[in-house]
Amino acid sequence: MTLLDVRGLTVRTADGRTLVDDLSLSVAPGERLGVIGESGSGKSLTTLAVLGLLPEGMTATGSVELGGTQIVGASEKRLTGVRGRDAAIVFQEPLTALDPLMRVGRQIAGPLRQRRGLTGGALKRAVAEALEQVRLPEPGRIARAFPHEISGGQRQRVALAMALACEPKLLIADEPTTALDVSVQADMLALIDTLVRIREMAVLFVSHDLAVVAKVTDRALVMKDGRAVEEGTVDEIVRAPREEYTRTLVASARKLESALAPRSAR
Repeated sequence: MTLLDVRGLTVRTADGRTLVDDLSLSVAPGERLGVIGESGSGKSLTTLAVLGLLPEGMTATGSVELGGTQIVGASEKRLTGVRGRDAAIVFQEPLTALDPLMRVGRQIAGPLRQRRGLTGGALKRAVAEALEQVRLPEPGRIARAFPHEISGGQRQRVALAMALACEPKLLIADEPTTALDVSVQADMLALIDTLVRIREMAVLFVSHDLAVVAKVTDRALVMKDGRAVEEGTVDEIVRAPREEYTRTLVASARKLESALAPRSAR
């Protein structure tokens, strides 16, 4: 059974430039796939195409089936039904997902009200639980705060809480720790790892850092210039890379051994 099935995905600009070229990948329920590549490799555009969120002026062709729904060519109404239910995304910069003029609690309440039909006290409790599950201190205070009144690490946890609030089957994480300092990054990766395991969720995790991918995924796909150049288990990619580009990524990654060490205990 496949939760996400991408076949021959191609993303082009209005002037005909190809940014993602004939890409195929799949994610089964509960599986965790990492997509790794340098800036400009097409990995972030791939995640946007999966949810029908490509920027204006870009078009996708090929096939993207998510939870049985064909995303390419789907109407906005149909896409709205998929987002949050079948898949949700956490972006690199949480301010991309958060409205600076709206209190945090109200932003989390929106999808809970729309997707789960919660109101009143049940809605208030669900918002508090969403903030507690991402280990935010003083959830009541955070709920009343505006995004600019909390730290970058706290904003990213809020973005994660919003993504998980409606219990999607697939979490798409697009460089979710790049903007954080090293210690906060480690805590965030551990949190994501714990929550997706508890919920038995599938993950599509995008990063330029192979060491980060090794911490939270089991299988990896390497992208370069919009194309997939190598795919395999994380151990295969790290210990026996076939392509020169992948070998370069492995050589440049730091702390790979420490990232791989806990895998035997999983």
